[in-house]
Parts: sequence; C-alpha cells; structure tokens
Amino acid sequence: MERFRLGIDIGGTFTDFALIDDISGKICFNKILTTPHDPSQAIVKGIKELLEKERIKLSQINVIIHGTTLATNALIERKGAKTALITTQGFRDILEMRRETRYDLYDLFIDLPEPIVPRNLRFGIRERVDKEGKIIINLDENQLIQIIDKILKENVESIAVCFLHSYANPNNELQAGEIIYKKVPSLSISLSSEVVGAIREDERFSTTTINAYIKPLIERYLKELLDKLTTTGFKGRFFTMLSNGGLTTFENAIKFPVRLIESGPAGGTMAGVFFSELLNIKNLVAFDMGGTTAKISMIREGRPTTVSTFEAARLHRFIKGSGLPLMIPAIDMIEIGADGGSIGWIDSLGLLRVGPESSGADPGPACYGMGGKEPTVTDAALILGYLDPDYFLGGEMKLYREKAAEAIEEKIARPLGFSLIEAAWGIHRVVTENMASAARIHILEKGYDPRRFTLLAFGGAGPIHAWEVAKLVGFRQIISPFGAGVMSALGFLVTPIATDLVQTYISKLDEIDWDRVNLLIEDMEKLGIERVTTGGVSSSEVIISRSCDMRYVRQGREVNVPIPNGKLSRNNTDTIRQSFYSVYKDLYSRCLTDVPIETVNWRVTISGPKPNIQLKKQRNLSNSIAKLKKIRAVYFPEYKGLIECPVYDRYNMESGTNITGPAIVEERESTLVIGPGGKLRIDEYLNAIIEL
Repeated sequence: MERFRLGIDIGGTFTDFALIDDISGKICFNKILTTPHDPSQAIVKGIKELLEKERIKLSQINVIIHGTTLATNALIERKGAKTALITTQGFRDILEMRRETRYDLYDLFIDLPEPIVPRNLRFGIRERVDKEGKIIINLDENQLIQIIDKILKENVESIAVCFLHSYANPNNELQAGEIIYKKVPSLSISLSSEVVGAIREDERFSTTTINAYIKPLIERYLKELLDKLTTTGFKGRFFTMLSNGGLTTFENAIKFPVRLIESGPAGGTMAGVFFSELLNIKNLVAFDMGGTTAKISMIREGRPTTVSTFEAARLHRFIKGSGLPLMIPAIDMIEIGADGGSIGWIDSLGLLRVGPESSGADPGPACYGMGGKEPTVTDAALILGYLDPDYFLGGEMKLYREKAAEAIEEKIARPLGFSLIEAAWGIHRVVTENMASAARIHILEKGYDPRRFTLLAFGGAGPIHAWEVAKLVGFRQIISPFGAGVMSALGFLVTPIATDLVQTYISKLDEIDWDRVNLLIEDMEKLGIERVTTGGVSSSEVIISRSCDMRYVRQGREVNVPIPNGKLSRNNTDTIRQSFYSVYKDLYSRCLTDVPIETVNWRVTISGPKPNIQLKKQRNLSNSIAKLKKIRAVYFPEYKGLIECPVYDRYNMESGTNITGPAIVEERESTLVIGPGGKLRIDEYLNAIIEL
C-alpha cells in the first residue's frame, strides 16, 4: 500500500502543502510565501521544511499532486509562447469576430480582449470538411509547407491547428499535424480535434490557441520541477490537478495544459466534496478565501456543480463576456473581488471600496513589512484584533501593526473622517458584503435556498470572514476543517485520476444512428482508459460515466444529461428522453413533452477509484474544556467597539470541546472568528462546527 502522499498548491500569495500517511491517517501541513519569480523555489523549500519536521525522506513519498496558477497567470499577463494559428481558408478572423456580442451594450468605447494570436500570425489554408464529416477539399500540403516556412521566419514557438468541422472528421488536422512535426519537430503543436473535439468554432479555436500559447511554458516548468524533485530524492509518481476536479498524469498535463487553468481552486472544491461525504452533509457552499483570490462553489447532493465552458483572463474581472472563452470541463466557481490582499480605496463619490486590485504576494499587505503601502483586508483584520501580529504562520512571519495603521489612517480614515477602528471595520464590512452578495446570487441563480446549505470556510482568510458572511447570506451552520488554511492542497489528496472526452454528433433523438454513437463512445472510452491506466490505475478499477449535451430542437444551448453505460440502441431512447426531462425540469421547473429533442455533444468521463482516506478519529471527550491561550482586544459590531475576547489554540482543542462566542481560534495556517452567540464544537475529526 502507498503510504505517504503530498499535495502542493501554489497560490498567488502562499504555497500550501498537505502530507497524508494513508496507514495511520495522520495529516500534516505547511504554508510558506510563494516565490512568484520562480514558484519551484517555494515548493522545494516548503517540502524540505515539512519533511524535516515529520522526519520523513522525500524518497518515502509515493505520490506528489500539484496544482498551480501558472497557466492562469501566463494567460492574464500575456507571458506565453509566441503562437501561430493555421485554420481553414476564410476563417482566420474567428478569434476576433468571436460571437459578435457586446458584454456592455451601452459602452461605445468597449474593450474586448486581444486575441492570443495576432492577425499576422494567423494563416488560412485550402481544406474543407462539411458538418457531417465528409472531406470536400483535401489538405493542400504544398501550401502548408509554405506557411510553415513563413512561421519559422517569425520565430514562432507554438502552433495551433484549428480547421472548420474538424470535430466531425479530424483527418485533415491530423495530416497537418504530422507534416508540421516532420518538418519542424521542435515546434509545439496543438490540434483542436485533440484539445476539444466539440462543435462551436469560437470556443474551440480560443481553447486550442490558449493551449498552444501556454504549452511550452508549462512543459518547461513541470519538467524543471520534476527534475528538481527527482535530484533531491523523489522516486514516486507525479500528478497535476485538473479544472474539473480530477487528476492527470505528467504527460497529459504537458499535452493539454489548458485543462490546468483552474487547478488550484478545484482542489478546494474537491476537499468540500470529501467533507460532504465524511460528515454526511449533502449541500455545502465551499468558500475559499486566500491572499489573492476568493472563490465560491456549490456542492449539491455530495457532488460539485460543473460547467463545460467558462472564461479566463477577463478584462473586467467580474463581467461575463469580457474574457477569453474556454471549452473545457470545470468546476462551476465564481470569483469574488475579495481576498486578503484586496486594497481599500475611496472612489470619486467619496465611497469606500475594496478590490478588485490586490497587493498580491509582492509587495503584499502593508503589515507584511515588504514595502506595501496600500490598506488591505489583511491590514484591517490585524487592526480589528482578528490576527495576532506575533502568531501569523505560527509566529514564523511577523506582522507590523503600525504599518497597517499608517496605511489605513492615510488612505481611508483621515480622508473619510473616520477613526482607525471605524476605517478598518469599513474595509472588513465592505469586502464581506461583496462576498455574501456573490454567494447569495450564485445560489439563487441555481434555484436553491441558501438557508439549506452549510458554509465550508477555508483558505488563509476564509475562516476570518465566515461568521459575517454566514449571517448576511442566511447560512445556519459553518464548518472550518482542521488545517483550513491549506484545504486546496488536501483536496488534491482526496481526488481520483480522471479524464474527460467529448465528441459532437448532432441528431434528433428519434433519428439517431446508434451504431455511429456506439463507435464514437467506444473510441473515447478506449482513449480515456489508456490515459488513466498510464497513471497507475488498474483496468479493473476504471469507472466510466457517460453523458450527452441535449436540447430541444432549435434551442441555442444544451443541458448535460446522464446516459446509460453499455451498448446503446433504440431501446434506450425512452430512458434517455426521460433523463433529459428530469434534468431540464430540475433546472427550469418545467419541461415540454411535445417538442422534439436533439443530441449535440457526447461525453465520457473515465476515472480511477477515489483514494481511500481514513482520517484518524479522536475520542469524544464530552464537554471538554478549551484551554485559554490569551485575552486580546477584538472588534465586534454588536459591542460597537473593542472588547476583551478569549483566544484559543486550535491544537489544544480536543474532540467534544464546546465554546460560546465571541471567541478567536488560532491555528498556524488560519484564524477562525466566532461572533457573539455562536456555538462552536469540535467534532471527532477535529473540525470546528459553528451553529449560528
């Protein structure tokens, strides 16, 4: 049996580590500042610290699972490879035409994101496949050779090949890929039929060009990281986290890096799925707030909500349509303009605002003492007494209260005529209101009642804000897991290896060619099984799930519907139809039974078994008394000022401990704030359960 597994999550401010001993059930954590110029430095340093503390050698680690924001940052900062696009003649402007929609109808000077590939590096070529997959014009090989020669003169590092209707027949694309590789083996190549074999050229072209754009960077980074780990003693298997909440092998991560765009936040949601099952709480809202981002996702009936398309690198962080479309499976998360580094500022109307600008890890909040001058959410938390300046990261990193006070006084308090405490509370309250509003809208848009959900708060800053967020939204219970500050890294360890494949075949449900469907699904399953078994999964352990994107005829968008495994035939038609009705009614509260239905995209998910993690249970010592760590002045609005508040050490709180708020509970990676009247108990897994 594999014993030690290590999860590593690189965030914008901190890099988190979670190490689990699968035999004893023991979990230990580490958290250090991210090194943005070279993320691997923080990884190597953090691993060394953790292993020395636990007296374990790197050679004893069987599995390392990694999640990173590197792909996202490269896209946002436009620091990817110089990329060219080869496409069907007449379609090289798809990246700029998009869907010809405007995210703000009334803004005459609207900005749209610049295409990843500039027009002078986009080339049309003679070839044509119709929507049924019939080749009308064969690939012009001579023209392709001429295009390659032009590309080489431009010092291009990566090529995206996106032909019209290649989802229906990829032969021309595959032929182009072979020719490019034979002529210039050093070029990185991304084929749209391999990256995402689904209809809708705008999203498919965008996804493929982004994959090509970040591919050389991610390949260099992962190879260098693995080399560093190997030379220091690592001999096990290396995986990366996917945006859909699954794991992938090192080789697949290099081939399809676009699937890593949301890898870090996805780990937090998967940790939520784990706790949903562990505590038998079916409906959770995962609230992940760190130093540079805050995200919210829903777990319903023990499963995360997912999407097949989303946007990245938005010009306006929270405005739909202002980013680059990606057609990859991902956990449905909303990003909020709030984090520990979010900067407080005063707008032209004299109103206090917080975010979306963030101080990040460098220079960080003013209280870090690293040169930051702007007042941030973390600075406000320090002034309000929620953070101990001498116990940040367990005392390894000192916070400077005087620098936080200076920033808030200069930029917020004096201009608004507030006291220091009023200004700090204003920052804290504004950012909390923003997060609560986003959570409420996200849940209500899905058609659910927030009061029926439990808030799972994690990340370095999540437990600080959870109490106020829960009150504003209407959550009745909060869970803050032990080690809440590194939950995304823990989420990597509870996730199975998995891969998703998609293929378009549009047909009315009653007119489907089932032989074609079976062949299509069989090919996807074969490829998916090959991918997961190379990651160490036995073929007998493979789990297959199928679904189909379906819609009423002439609808513009689809809903994802589960379909049966095994060989399909006309006998399955009624079952699939009823499944569509059920999903549609659940989403929209009604369905039409007299309108024909059509299939669009057929999907297959291949995964290995979930890791069998047995957390060590603690003996429940009923009404155990928490040992007081200290008393300090903390602000609570109910008292309209600072009060003497008890502070407890999370590591001295046993199962069965009960506390009534107000109170502060500290652990190395995060701090939990419990407001007046809150009832906290520590369960058998050392989770903090707070009842409002």
